[in-house]
Amino acid sequence: MEYLDQLLSTPVGTDKVLGDYLTIGFLAQMLGNVVAALLILFIGYIVASWVRRRIIGISERKERLDETLFHLLGNIVRWVILGFAFLIVLNTFGVQTTSVIAAIGAAGLAVGLALQGTLSNVAGGVMIVVFRPFKLGDFVEINGQMGTVKDISLNTTELADLSNVQVFVPNADVWGNTIKNYSINPTRRAEWTFGVGYGVNLADAEKIIRDTVMADERTLTDPEPFFQVTNLGGSSVDFLVRAWVPRGDYFQYKADMTRKVKEAFDAGGIDIPFPTRTIVQAAD
Repeated sequence: MEYLDQLLSTPVGTDKVLGDYLTIGFLAQMLGNVVAALLILFIGYIVASWVRRRIIGISERKERLDETLFHLLGNIVRWVILGFAFLIVLNTFGVQTTSVIAAIGAAGLAVGLALQGTLSNVAGGVMIVVFRPFKLGDFVEINGQMGTVKDISLNTTELADLSNVQVFVPNADVWGNTIKNYSINPTRRAEWTFGVGYGVNLADAEKIIRDTVMADERTLTDPEPFFQVTNLGGSSVDFLVRAWVPRGDYFQYKADMTRKVKEAFDAGGIDIPFPTRTIVQAAD
């Protein structure tokens, strides 16, 4: 007020006094808006960071919850809060936020159309994290590609194949295709077909196969193994054998049994025939 009285008492024109007063008032209002905007952004940042930490902390306190999912949710909520704080700041300066929101929506639509492939991968990554068809360390087959899951990101799933080669599969291909997870169940069923000659005593051959398989400590008795003749081939009688084994022993167990049964056949005099063809020549 003292400054205003001084201006009014100054022997100058009324327009100059009024102009100076309005300029000072405008600057004071702008300074107040800037301070309010900074305060709003600061509070928004503090609240957003606190909420993010709280969401992530939920997964850290409970082991059964997926940490990746809660990190994603925490980041999404953080940016939403910061976005609201920014809109409040714009409103403080008199900007019509309705038009800003419309412009952001239009820009988002354009970006979404341009990044359809990337966004489909992100959507696939979210579905994988939410529904968890597999986890880190699982041995899986995805769209014909087999390997151990090493990492799951929003864009790709990283596998190490049977040769320990790094493979990246886009998440859109992961979620949109058949997924076989060999690590979910504690046991797996191994299967073989053993052929013996037509002149072999089938009871003796079956006993050799059964004794060899059951002698291995890795063979599970529940479910009970299966031993049956299932096919009369062109040169052999085929036994179908199925046995259950702990999943970690599957590959080595299957290879071991193939060799052991062959060696047991040799020791027992069981013939494993080669494919043969009989040619009958008509008399002239």
